[in-house]
Amino acid sequence: MKHPLAIDVKALKSTAPSKDLLFIKHPVNKRSDASWVLFQILEHGRSASEVMPIAYGRYEKPQERAWLQEMVYGCLRNLPELQVWLRQLLNKPLKKQQKIIEHLLMLGMYQLAYSRTAEHAAVSETVDACKQMKEIALSGLVNAVLRRFQRENIEQQVHQQAHINLGLPKWLYKALVTHYGESHDIAQLAKQMHTRAPLWLRVNTQNNTLTKLEAKLQGADYSVERVANNTLKISNAGEILSIPGFAEGHFAIQDLAAQQAARILDTQQGDIVLDCCAAPGGKSASILEHQPRLGHLYMLDADEKRMQRVHENFERLGHSLRFNERLSFVVQNAAYLSENSDLPKFDRILLDAPCSATGVIRKHPDIMWLRKPNDINVLVDLQKQILASAWQTLKSGGTLVYATCSILPQENIQQIEDFLATHNDATLEPITTHKNETLSNWQILPGQDDMDGFFYAKLRKA
Repeated sequence: MKHPLAIDVKALKSTAPSKDLLFIKHPVNKRSDASWVLFQILEHGRSASEVMPIAYGRYEKPQERAWLQEMVYGCLRNLPELQVWLRQLLNKPLKKQQKIIEHLLMLGMYQLAYSRTAEHAAVSETVDACKQMKEIALSGLVNAVLRRFQRENIEQQVHQQAHINLGLPKWLYKALVTHYGESHDIAQLAKQMHTRAPLWLRVNTQNNTLTKLEAKLQGADYSVERVANNTLKISNAGEILSIPGFAEGHFAIQDLAAQQAARILDTQQGDIVLDCCAAPGGKSASILEHQPRLGHLYMLDADEKRMQRVHENFERLGHSLRFNERLSFVVQNAAYLSENSDLPKFDRILLDAPCSATGVIRKHPDIMWLRKPNDINVLVDLQKQILASAWQTLKSGGTLVYATCSILPQENIQQIEDFLATHNDATLEPITTHKNETLSNWQILPGQDDMDGFFYAKLRKA
């Protein structure tokens, strides 16, 4: 019999588009579509994960979708410089619906300065894109700006402000200098934050082996490196859905830094476990694969649509059927977790807390421009509330692993120090890294061993 808190995937609300779903109104054109995506991110604060699929859906060829991502992410990684150039070349800002042409201009300048696009194509096709966007009157302006950009060699200009040269928002640059300026090369750290990440595969040990998957990928001409007992790194991945074994659930996509969560939690046979803030389910699946004989795994998330993603991932991996009786999917706000009297006390809790995501900018460069300085204090308060609530549901002697994909100390070690100062039943347990180093807490910086930025702390309840 299914646990009473388990939610049938069919009972979840449909993930059909909401009423305010955006549509691209102009004809199919890669430059126009890339500009539309940039406009939605930078002017309307929408995430790339929300708007990129809309643009992708207009193209069948993988190389066209790859071009779109390269252009959008390239502009986001170099946005401060592109904005300086734009302000220099435009007499006055464009307004209202014409504002999107500013993003088309930045795309054109990015092509000229950073891409392998032929110069004549970068100019002429960007001008043509302007016409496709029904802004024919501005096509002359686009042509003039890009020609002047070429003529005056503006890309050779030297900027005096460090954050512009490093492609960072000013607030984030200042935060890095404050927290890491004495111990790290900030320019190198920024470079790692912009370096494209490799693709990490966590082998699903419930239906495959690392040796078999490695051989299959090598046979399909993938460049594969064996990193751990269940981890492969691919440097020429292409589209994820095309990787052999994906549809069969032979592996999950999960950065090596995120894979450490299940190992550090170290669930034992029979344990009652909670993955708090579980969506999209990668760490939950990893916990099961690490300890298939756990007693019960509860996965909690506040958003039903995000919980749908957990179901989809579990079905692909075969975990929904394999562990059916020992899984519960709970839709609830984690900040009020302790108020749910239907939940048991847990032996182990993984709290992958909502955070600034500053550790995963290399994969999601839109984060730099969506996140604002004031957001950090709000997130710290939310983390504090969730941590305190989760702690109340932990058994005496139990273990809670606190994790974020942030590199900001106030979300990480400072959060843990504040928690320890106010909870005399909590002690900090040492963590063993993937290289068998013993640390009191583990701050992984972007690019360290090719990993995302991540933080871990392990707490024991007296």
